[in-house]
Amino acid sequence: MPKPSNRDAFKAAGLSVMFRRGYHGAGVRDVAAEAGVPHGSFTNHFRSKEAFALEVLDDYFAHTRRLVDEALGDASLRPRERLQRYLQIVTERLAADGFVRGCLIGDFSLETTQVSEPLRQRLAEIYAEWLKPFAACIAEAQAAGEISDTFAPEDLADFLLSSWEGAILRMKVERSAAPLDRFRRIAFETVFRERMER
Repeated sequence: MPKPSNRDAFKAAGLSVMFRRGYHGAGVRDVAAEAGVPHGSFTNHFRSKEAFALEVLDDYFAHTRRLVDEALGDASLRPRERLQRYLQIVTERLAADGFVRGCLIGDFSLETTQVSEPLRQRLAEIYAEWLKPFAACIAEAQAAGEISDTFAPEDLADFLLSSWEGAILRMKVERSAAPLDRFRRIAFETVFRERMER
């Protein structure tokens, strides 16, 4: 009978530890202790910490895609409202964690891109994929006359996600929803302001 795999336990623990300590601060021993599995079994599943981090990042992004689909795929809302709904869903989840935990994509962007080319490349791919549903939703909002079409949907999607990631970083510093609320209020009263002539 084959031995049970500890791969999923390692990855779940890795996400938790990396959120608390970052990529550099998350040692294999720490992850194994969190997972409750033998430290030595790590190399049975992952060839390096870098390869392990790539799998943790992919799992996290899969979860992020589900949140995007939940918000932007809600046909009961107008496109502009769907964008707001995504930010609200994320805010609620961050609040449930006491504004201590941020976004692993943003955390890795700050911490790993200078030291790991595979992680940098994967993050670039993630951002490119992440932007597409937002650009599509923004294009729909522009076509419906809900928001201005001064800027291309792709540029607005990039602005939205990049600025949101910055607000999440400030949130972690302040341990408060204030930076998130501030960004959402200003963005949707300026760049994504509803066009009254609709």
